[in-house]
Parts: sequence; C-alpha cells; structure tokens
Amino acid sequence: MKYRFILIGGLIVAIIIGAIYILISYQKPITNFPKYQTKKTVVQNKTTVPKRSASLVHVFIIMEENKPLSAIENNPSAPFLNSLIREDSLASNYYGVTHPSLPNYLALTSGSTDNITNDCNPPSAGCEVNVPNIADQIEKSGRTWKEYAESMPSNCYAYNSGLYVTKHNPFIYYSDIINNPSRCQAHVVPFHQLKTDLQSVTTTPDFAFITPNICNDMHDCSVATGDTWLSQTVPMILNSKAFTTQNSLLVITWDEGYASTNHIPTILIGNDIKKGFSSSLNYNHYSLLHTIEEKWGLMPLTPNVQQAPLMNIFFN
Repeated sequence: MKYRFILIGGLIVAIIIGAIYILISYQKPITNFPKYQTKKTVVQNKTTVPKRSASLVHVFIIMEENKPLSAIENNPSAPFLNSLIREDSLASNYYGVTHPSLPNYLALTSGSTDNITNDCNPPSAGCEVNVPNIADQIEKSGRTWKEYAESMPSNCYAYNSGLYVTKHNPFIYYSDIINNPSRCQAHVVPFHQLKTDLQSVTTTPDFAFITPNICNDMHDCSVATGDTWLSQTVPMILNSKAFTTQNSLLVITWDEGYASTNHIPTILIGNDIKKGFSSSLNYNHYSLLHTIEEKWGLMPLTPNVQQAPLMNIFFN
C-alpha cells in the first residue's frame, strides 16, 4: 500500500512537471510572434509606398512653343495630344514665367531667367550666363544628361541654321558648357541621336531635354504639324527599354502662351504618374524643375525654385 501511494504520488508529480513543460513550450512561440507585427514594421511598409517615385531613373522633357492650353485642349487638329490628356495627367493651371522664349528655357533649366530678356544668340557678348544649372546638378549626383536638338547641324552647334534656332537650346547659353568643348560635344547632340540612345538603358541618359525644330515645335508651323511629330516621337520614348523597364517620366510642355496670362498645357506621362488625371493647382516652370530636383534629392537651384509648389499630386 505504501508503495502504491508512492507510485501514485510520483505519477502526479510527473504529470504536473509535464504539464508545466508543455505550457512553457506552447507559450514560447506566442511570446516571440508579436515581434513581426510591430508598429515600426507597419510604418516602414506604409512609407515605402508613396516613395516609389524616389527611385525615378529617367526624365524626358519635350518643349513645344507658343501655344496656350486653349489652343491644344479639345482641338481636333491635335488628336494625339488630346489622347494623352485623356489617358495620362494634365496640369491645367500651368504657366510660363515670362516672354519671350529664351528666358523660359533658362528658367526651367537654371531656376532663373538670368537677366536675359530677349532671344539673343550665343556666343554674342552678354548672352552667356555663368550660373549653376540642372546639368551641373545632374553630373554631380552621378547621373547623365543630354540635350537633343532637332535639325542642329552638329554637336554643340551655337548658331542658327535652317530650322534649328539656338534660343530653344538652353544648354549652349551656360558658360560652363559652351566654353567646355568636350563637355558640350558629349551632351548637346542632334535629335537623331535619341533613337540610337534609346536602344539600351545604359545609353539612355537619366535626363533628356528634347527640342523639336522651329516647325515641329508649333512655333512656325501648325498645331497639327506639331501633333503629328509628337505622335511619332512620344511612342518611341514610351516603348523604349528605359521607359518599359525602369521608372521614367515624360513631360510635354510649352515655353510660353499668349499675352500676359502665359497659360500653357503641361502633360505628364510615366510609370508612377496618375492616369486620366487633371489638377487645377497653380504651377510654372520653376515647379517642374523643383519637382525633378526633389525626386532626385537635389537642392533647389534658386529661391524661385524653392518657393515653387511641388507637382507631387500627379504621382501615385
């Protein structure tokens, strides 16, 4: 009988020990599990989504000429442009910063009109500007850039020739480019080079500024002519390896509009750009420059740029 009590007592102790062991083993993974659901992890997941455009690789800008929004939107002579307006994003309250052409090109690429008030031609005295510009920033950040100028006779050509006009090629106005022949030759190239460069992501520059000739930009020729040119050029960009495999942005804008309002259309297309979207918020060329700099982590070039509203509303 004595041994039976001892045996029963031993079994009870064993059961209690086993139960404690099972309970401890069962609780252990539950104690560790919440580490994978902390607020920190959730916040990190949330913050990575809106910053997709921080990985923006390529920016293409096509600069058209002298047309207000009213001359483009709903114009039957511009079917291609209006298809882009419907399908992509439109900044419907976007403005040039001044008149005539050249100061607007300088504003978009340097953040200032640089005291240029006319369409002067380099290398004439007083027409070059010695200021920091977007090309300088891009190179310093380790990125690449090119100006593609249609009908330009040769690389870095600084004189008017046929349908090529220098006032629509801002980069030859910057002293640190035009006075550096090797740099200018490598970066300011004829438009036909774009087709070749788009064949590979490695030859596609991070920043491409595209200047149609004075007919295809709608300056001397009709809206229909410019629309046809864009219908051939834009698909070449959108179907390129750079655009289809990397986060890229294409902006089609105009240098200036009519009269004092200077109201111009600006269309944004890209992997991270909203579809079928329009915003009536107020923007100008400084806003576009500011947005590009912000996406690439570059400091605003001037107070004009710093004070201009960002165009982030167009990005997903």
